[in-house]
Amino acid sequence: MPENNRQPDCPLPLGNYDRIVLAHGGGGRLMHQLIDSILLNAYGDSLLADSPDSTAIEVEGTRLSVTTDSYVVRPLFFPGGDIGKLSVCGTVNDLAMSGAKPLYLTVGMILEEGLELEELREIAKSIGETAREDGVRIVAGDTKVVEKGHGHGIYINTAGIGIREHGQMIGPSKVEPGDAVILSGDIGRHGIAVMAAREKLPIEPPIISDCATLWKSVERLLNAGIEIHCMRDLTRGGLGAAVVEIANSSEVRVELVERNIAVSEAVRGACEILGFDPLFVANEGRFVLFVPEKDVLRAIDALSEISPDIKPVKIGSVTNESIGVTLQSLTGMERAVQMPSGEQLPRIC
Repeated sequence: MPENNRQPDCPLPLGNYDRIVLAHGGGGRLMHQLIDSILLNAYGDSLLADSPDSTAIEVEGTRLSVTTDSYVVRPLFFPGGDIGKLSVCGTVNDLAMSGAKPLYLTVGMILEEGLELEELREIAKSIGETAREDGVRIVAGDTKVVEKGHGHGIYINTAGIGIREHGQMIGPSKVEPGDAVILSGDIGRHGIAVMAAREKLPIEPPIISDCATLWKSVERLLNAGIEIHCMRDLTRGGLGAAVVEIANSSEVRVELVERNIAVSEAVRGACEILGFDPLFVANEGRFVLFVPEKDVLRAIDALSEISPDIKPVKIGSVTNESIGVTLQSLTGMERAVQMPSGEQLPRIC
């Protein structure tokens, strides 16, 4: 048995690179290697190592969370959203996953020469409207312009500050055997919506991205007194990568049940045609929640009150067996779920 009872990884080498490749931004193994071996090693701050989504800090007794993220999605507009809405949702959700109420955002834009002003106007409008939905204020910004051919229209960076008004400690270190795993809704819609728009795939009706802020759902869980052990929004790498990362950090085993993981017929069909696994397709309005088994029904009820048309469901459990993630397939077979090497769909966030 491997050291620490960890499930064995694939023995084949992923490849040693002396230059950045697209897979380094995909939410999989190469991205984690890049962050661990170069960035965290250089920055040398333990706060970063313990904070995958946002960092908890305390200023004169006030408990805050801080995060930042950059957005390079292509195309800029897709069914269900655009890069402006995405940039707010992504940063608000990173704060929400630590249980922090989002308060302030900064917005930095890299504009490419030739971008139509009407497109910029629509993107800025989306940023403002999405922020106001959660009472978030945009308090600082920056704009730079680069030569035509060097910016794909627009890149956006947002930084967020939130306040943690509760006493819970939420994170992978709190996950323990006996916890239940709850998924907030169906998966895969954002990644497939962006890919279909990018490649002009004839999918009718079009698949709509799940792009949305998650703070109201988290706030409802906190107000209901749910004991939250860990949350993670399912962006790059999707559900699979998120759960594997949590299991490895917590040194537990997570057993998932495929029949409980909702995937729409349109998304499943598109994935089958394109050769994608829905488990690893990005989402922008879904999250996974770890709570004690005693709180499962109350947590599902609380989430259902916020989004009655989206069905949260228990999709698995945490055990103290070998470290890693397993999936009980639709046929009853069990397989190991591994961190993806790269990214199925580049440029989706």
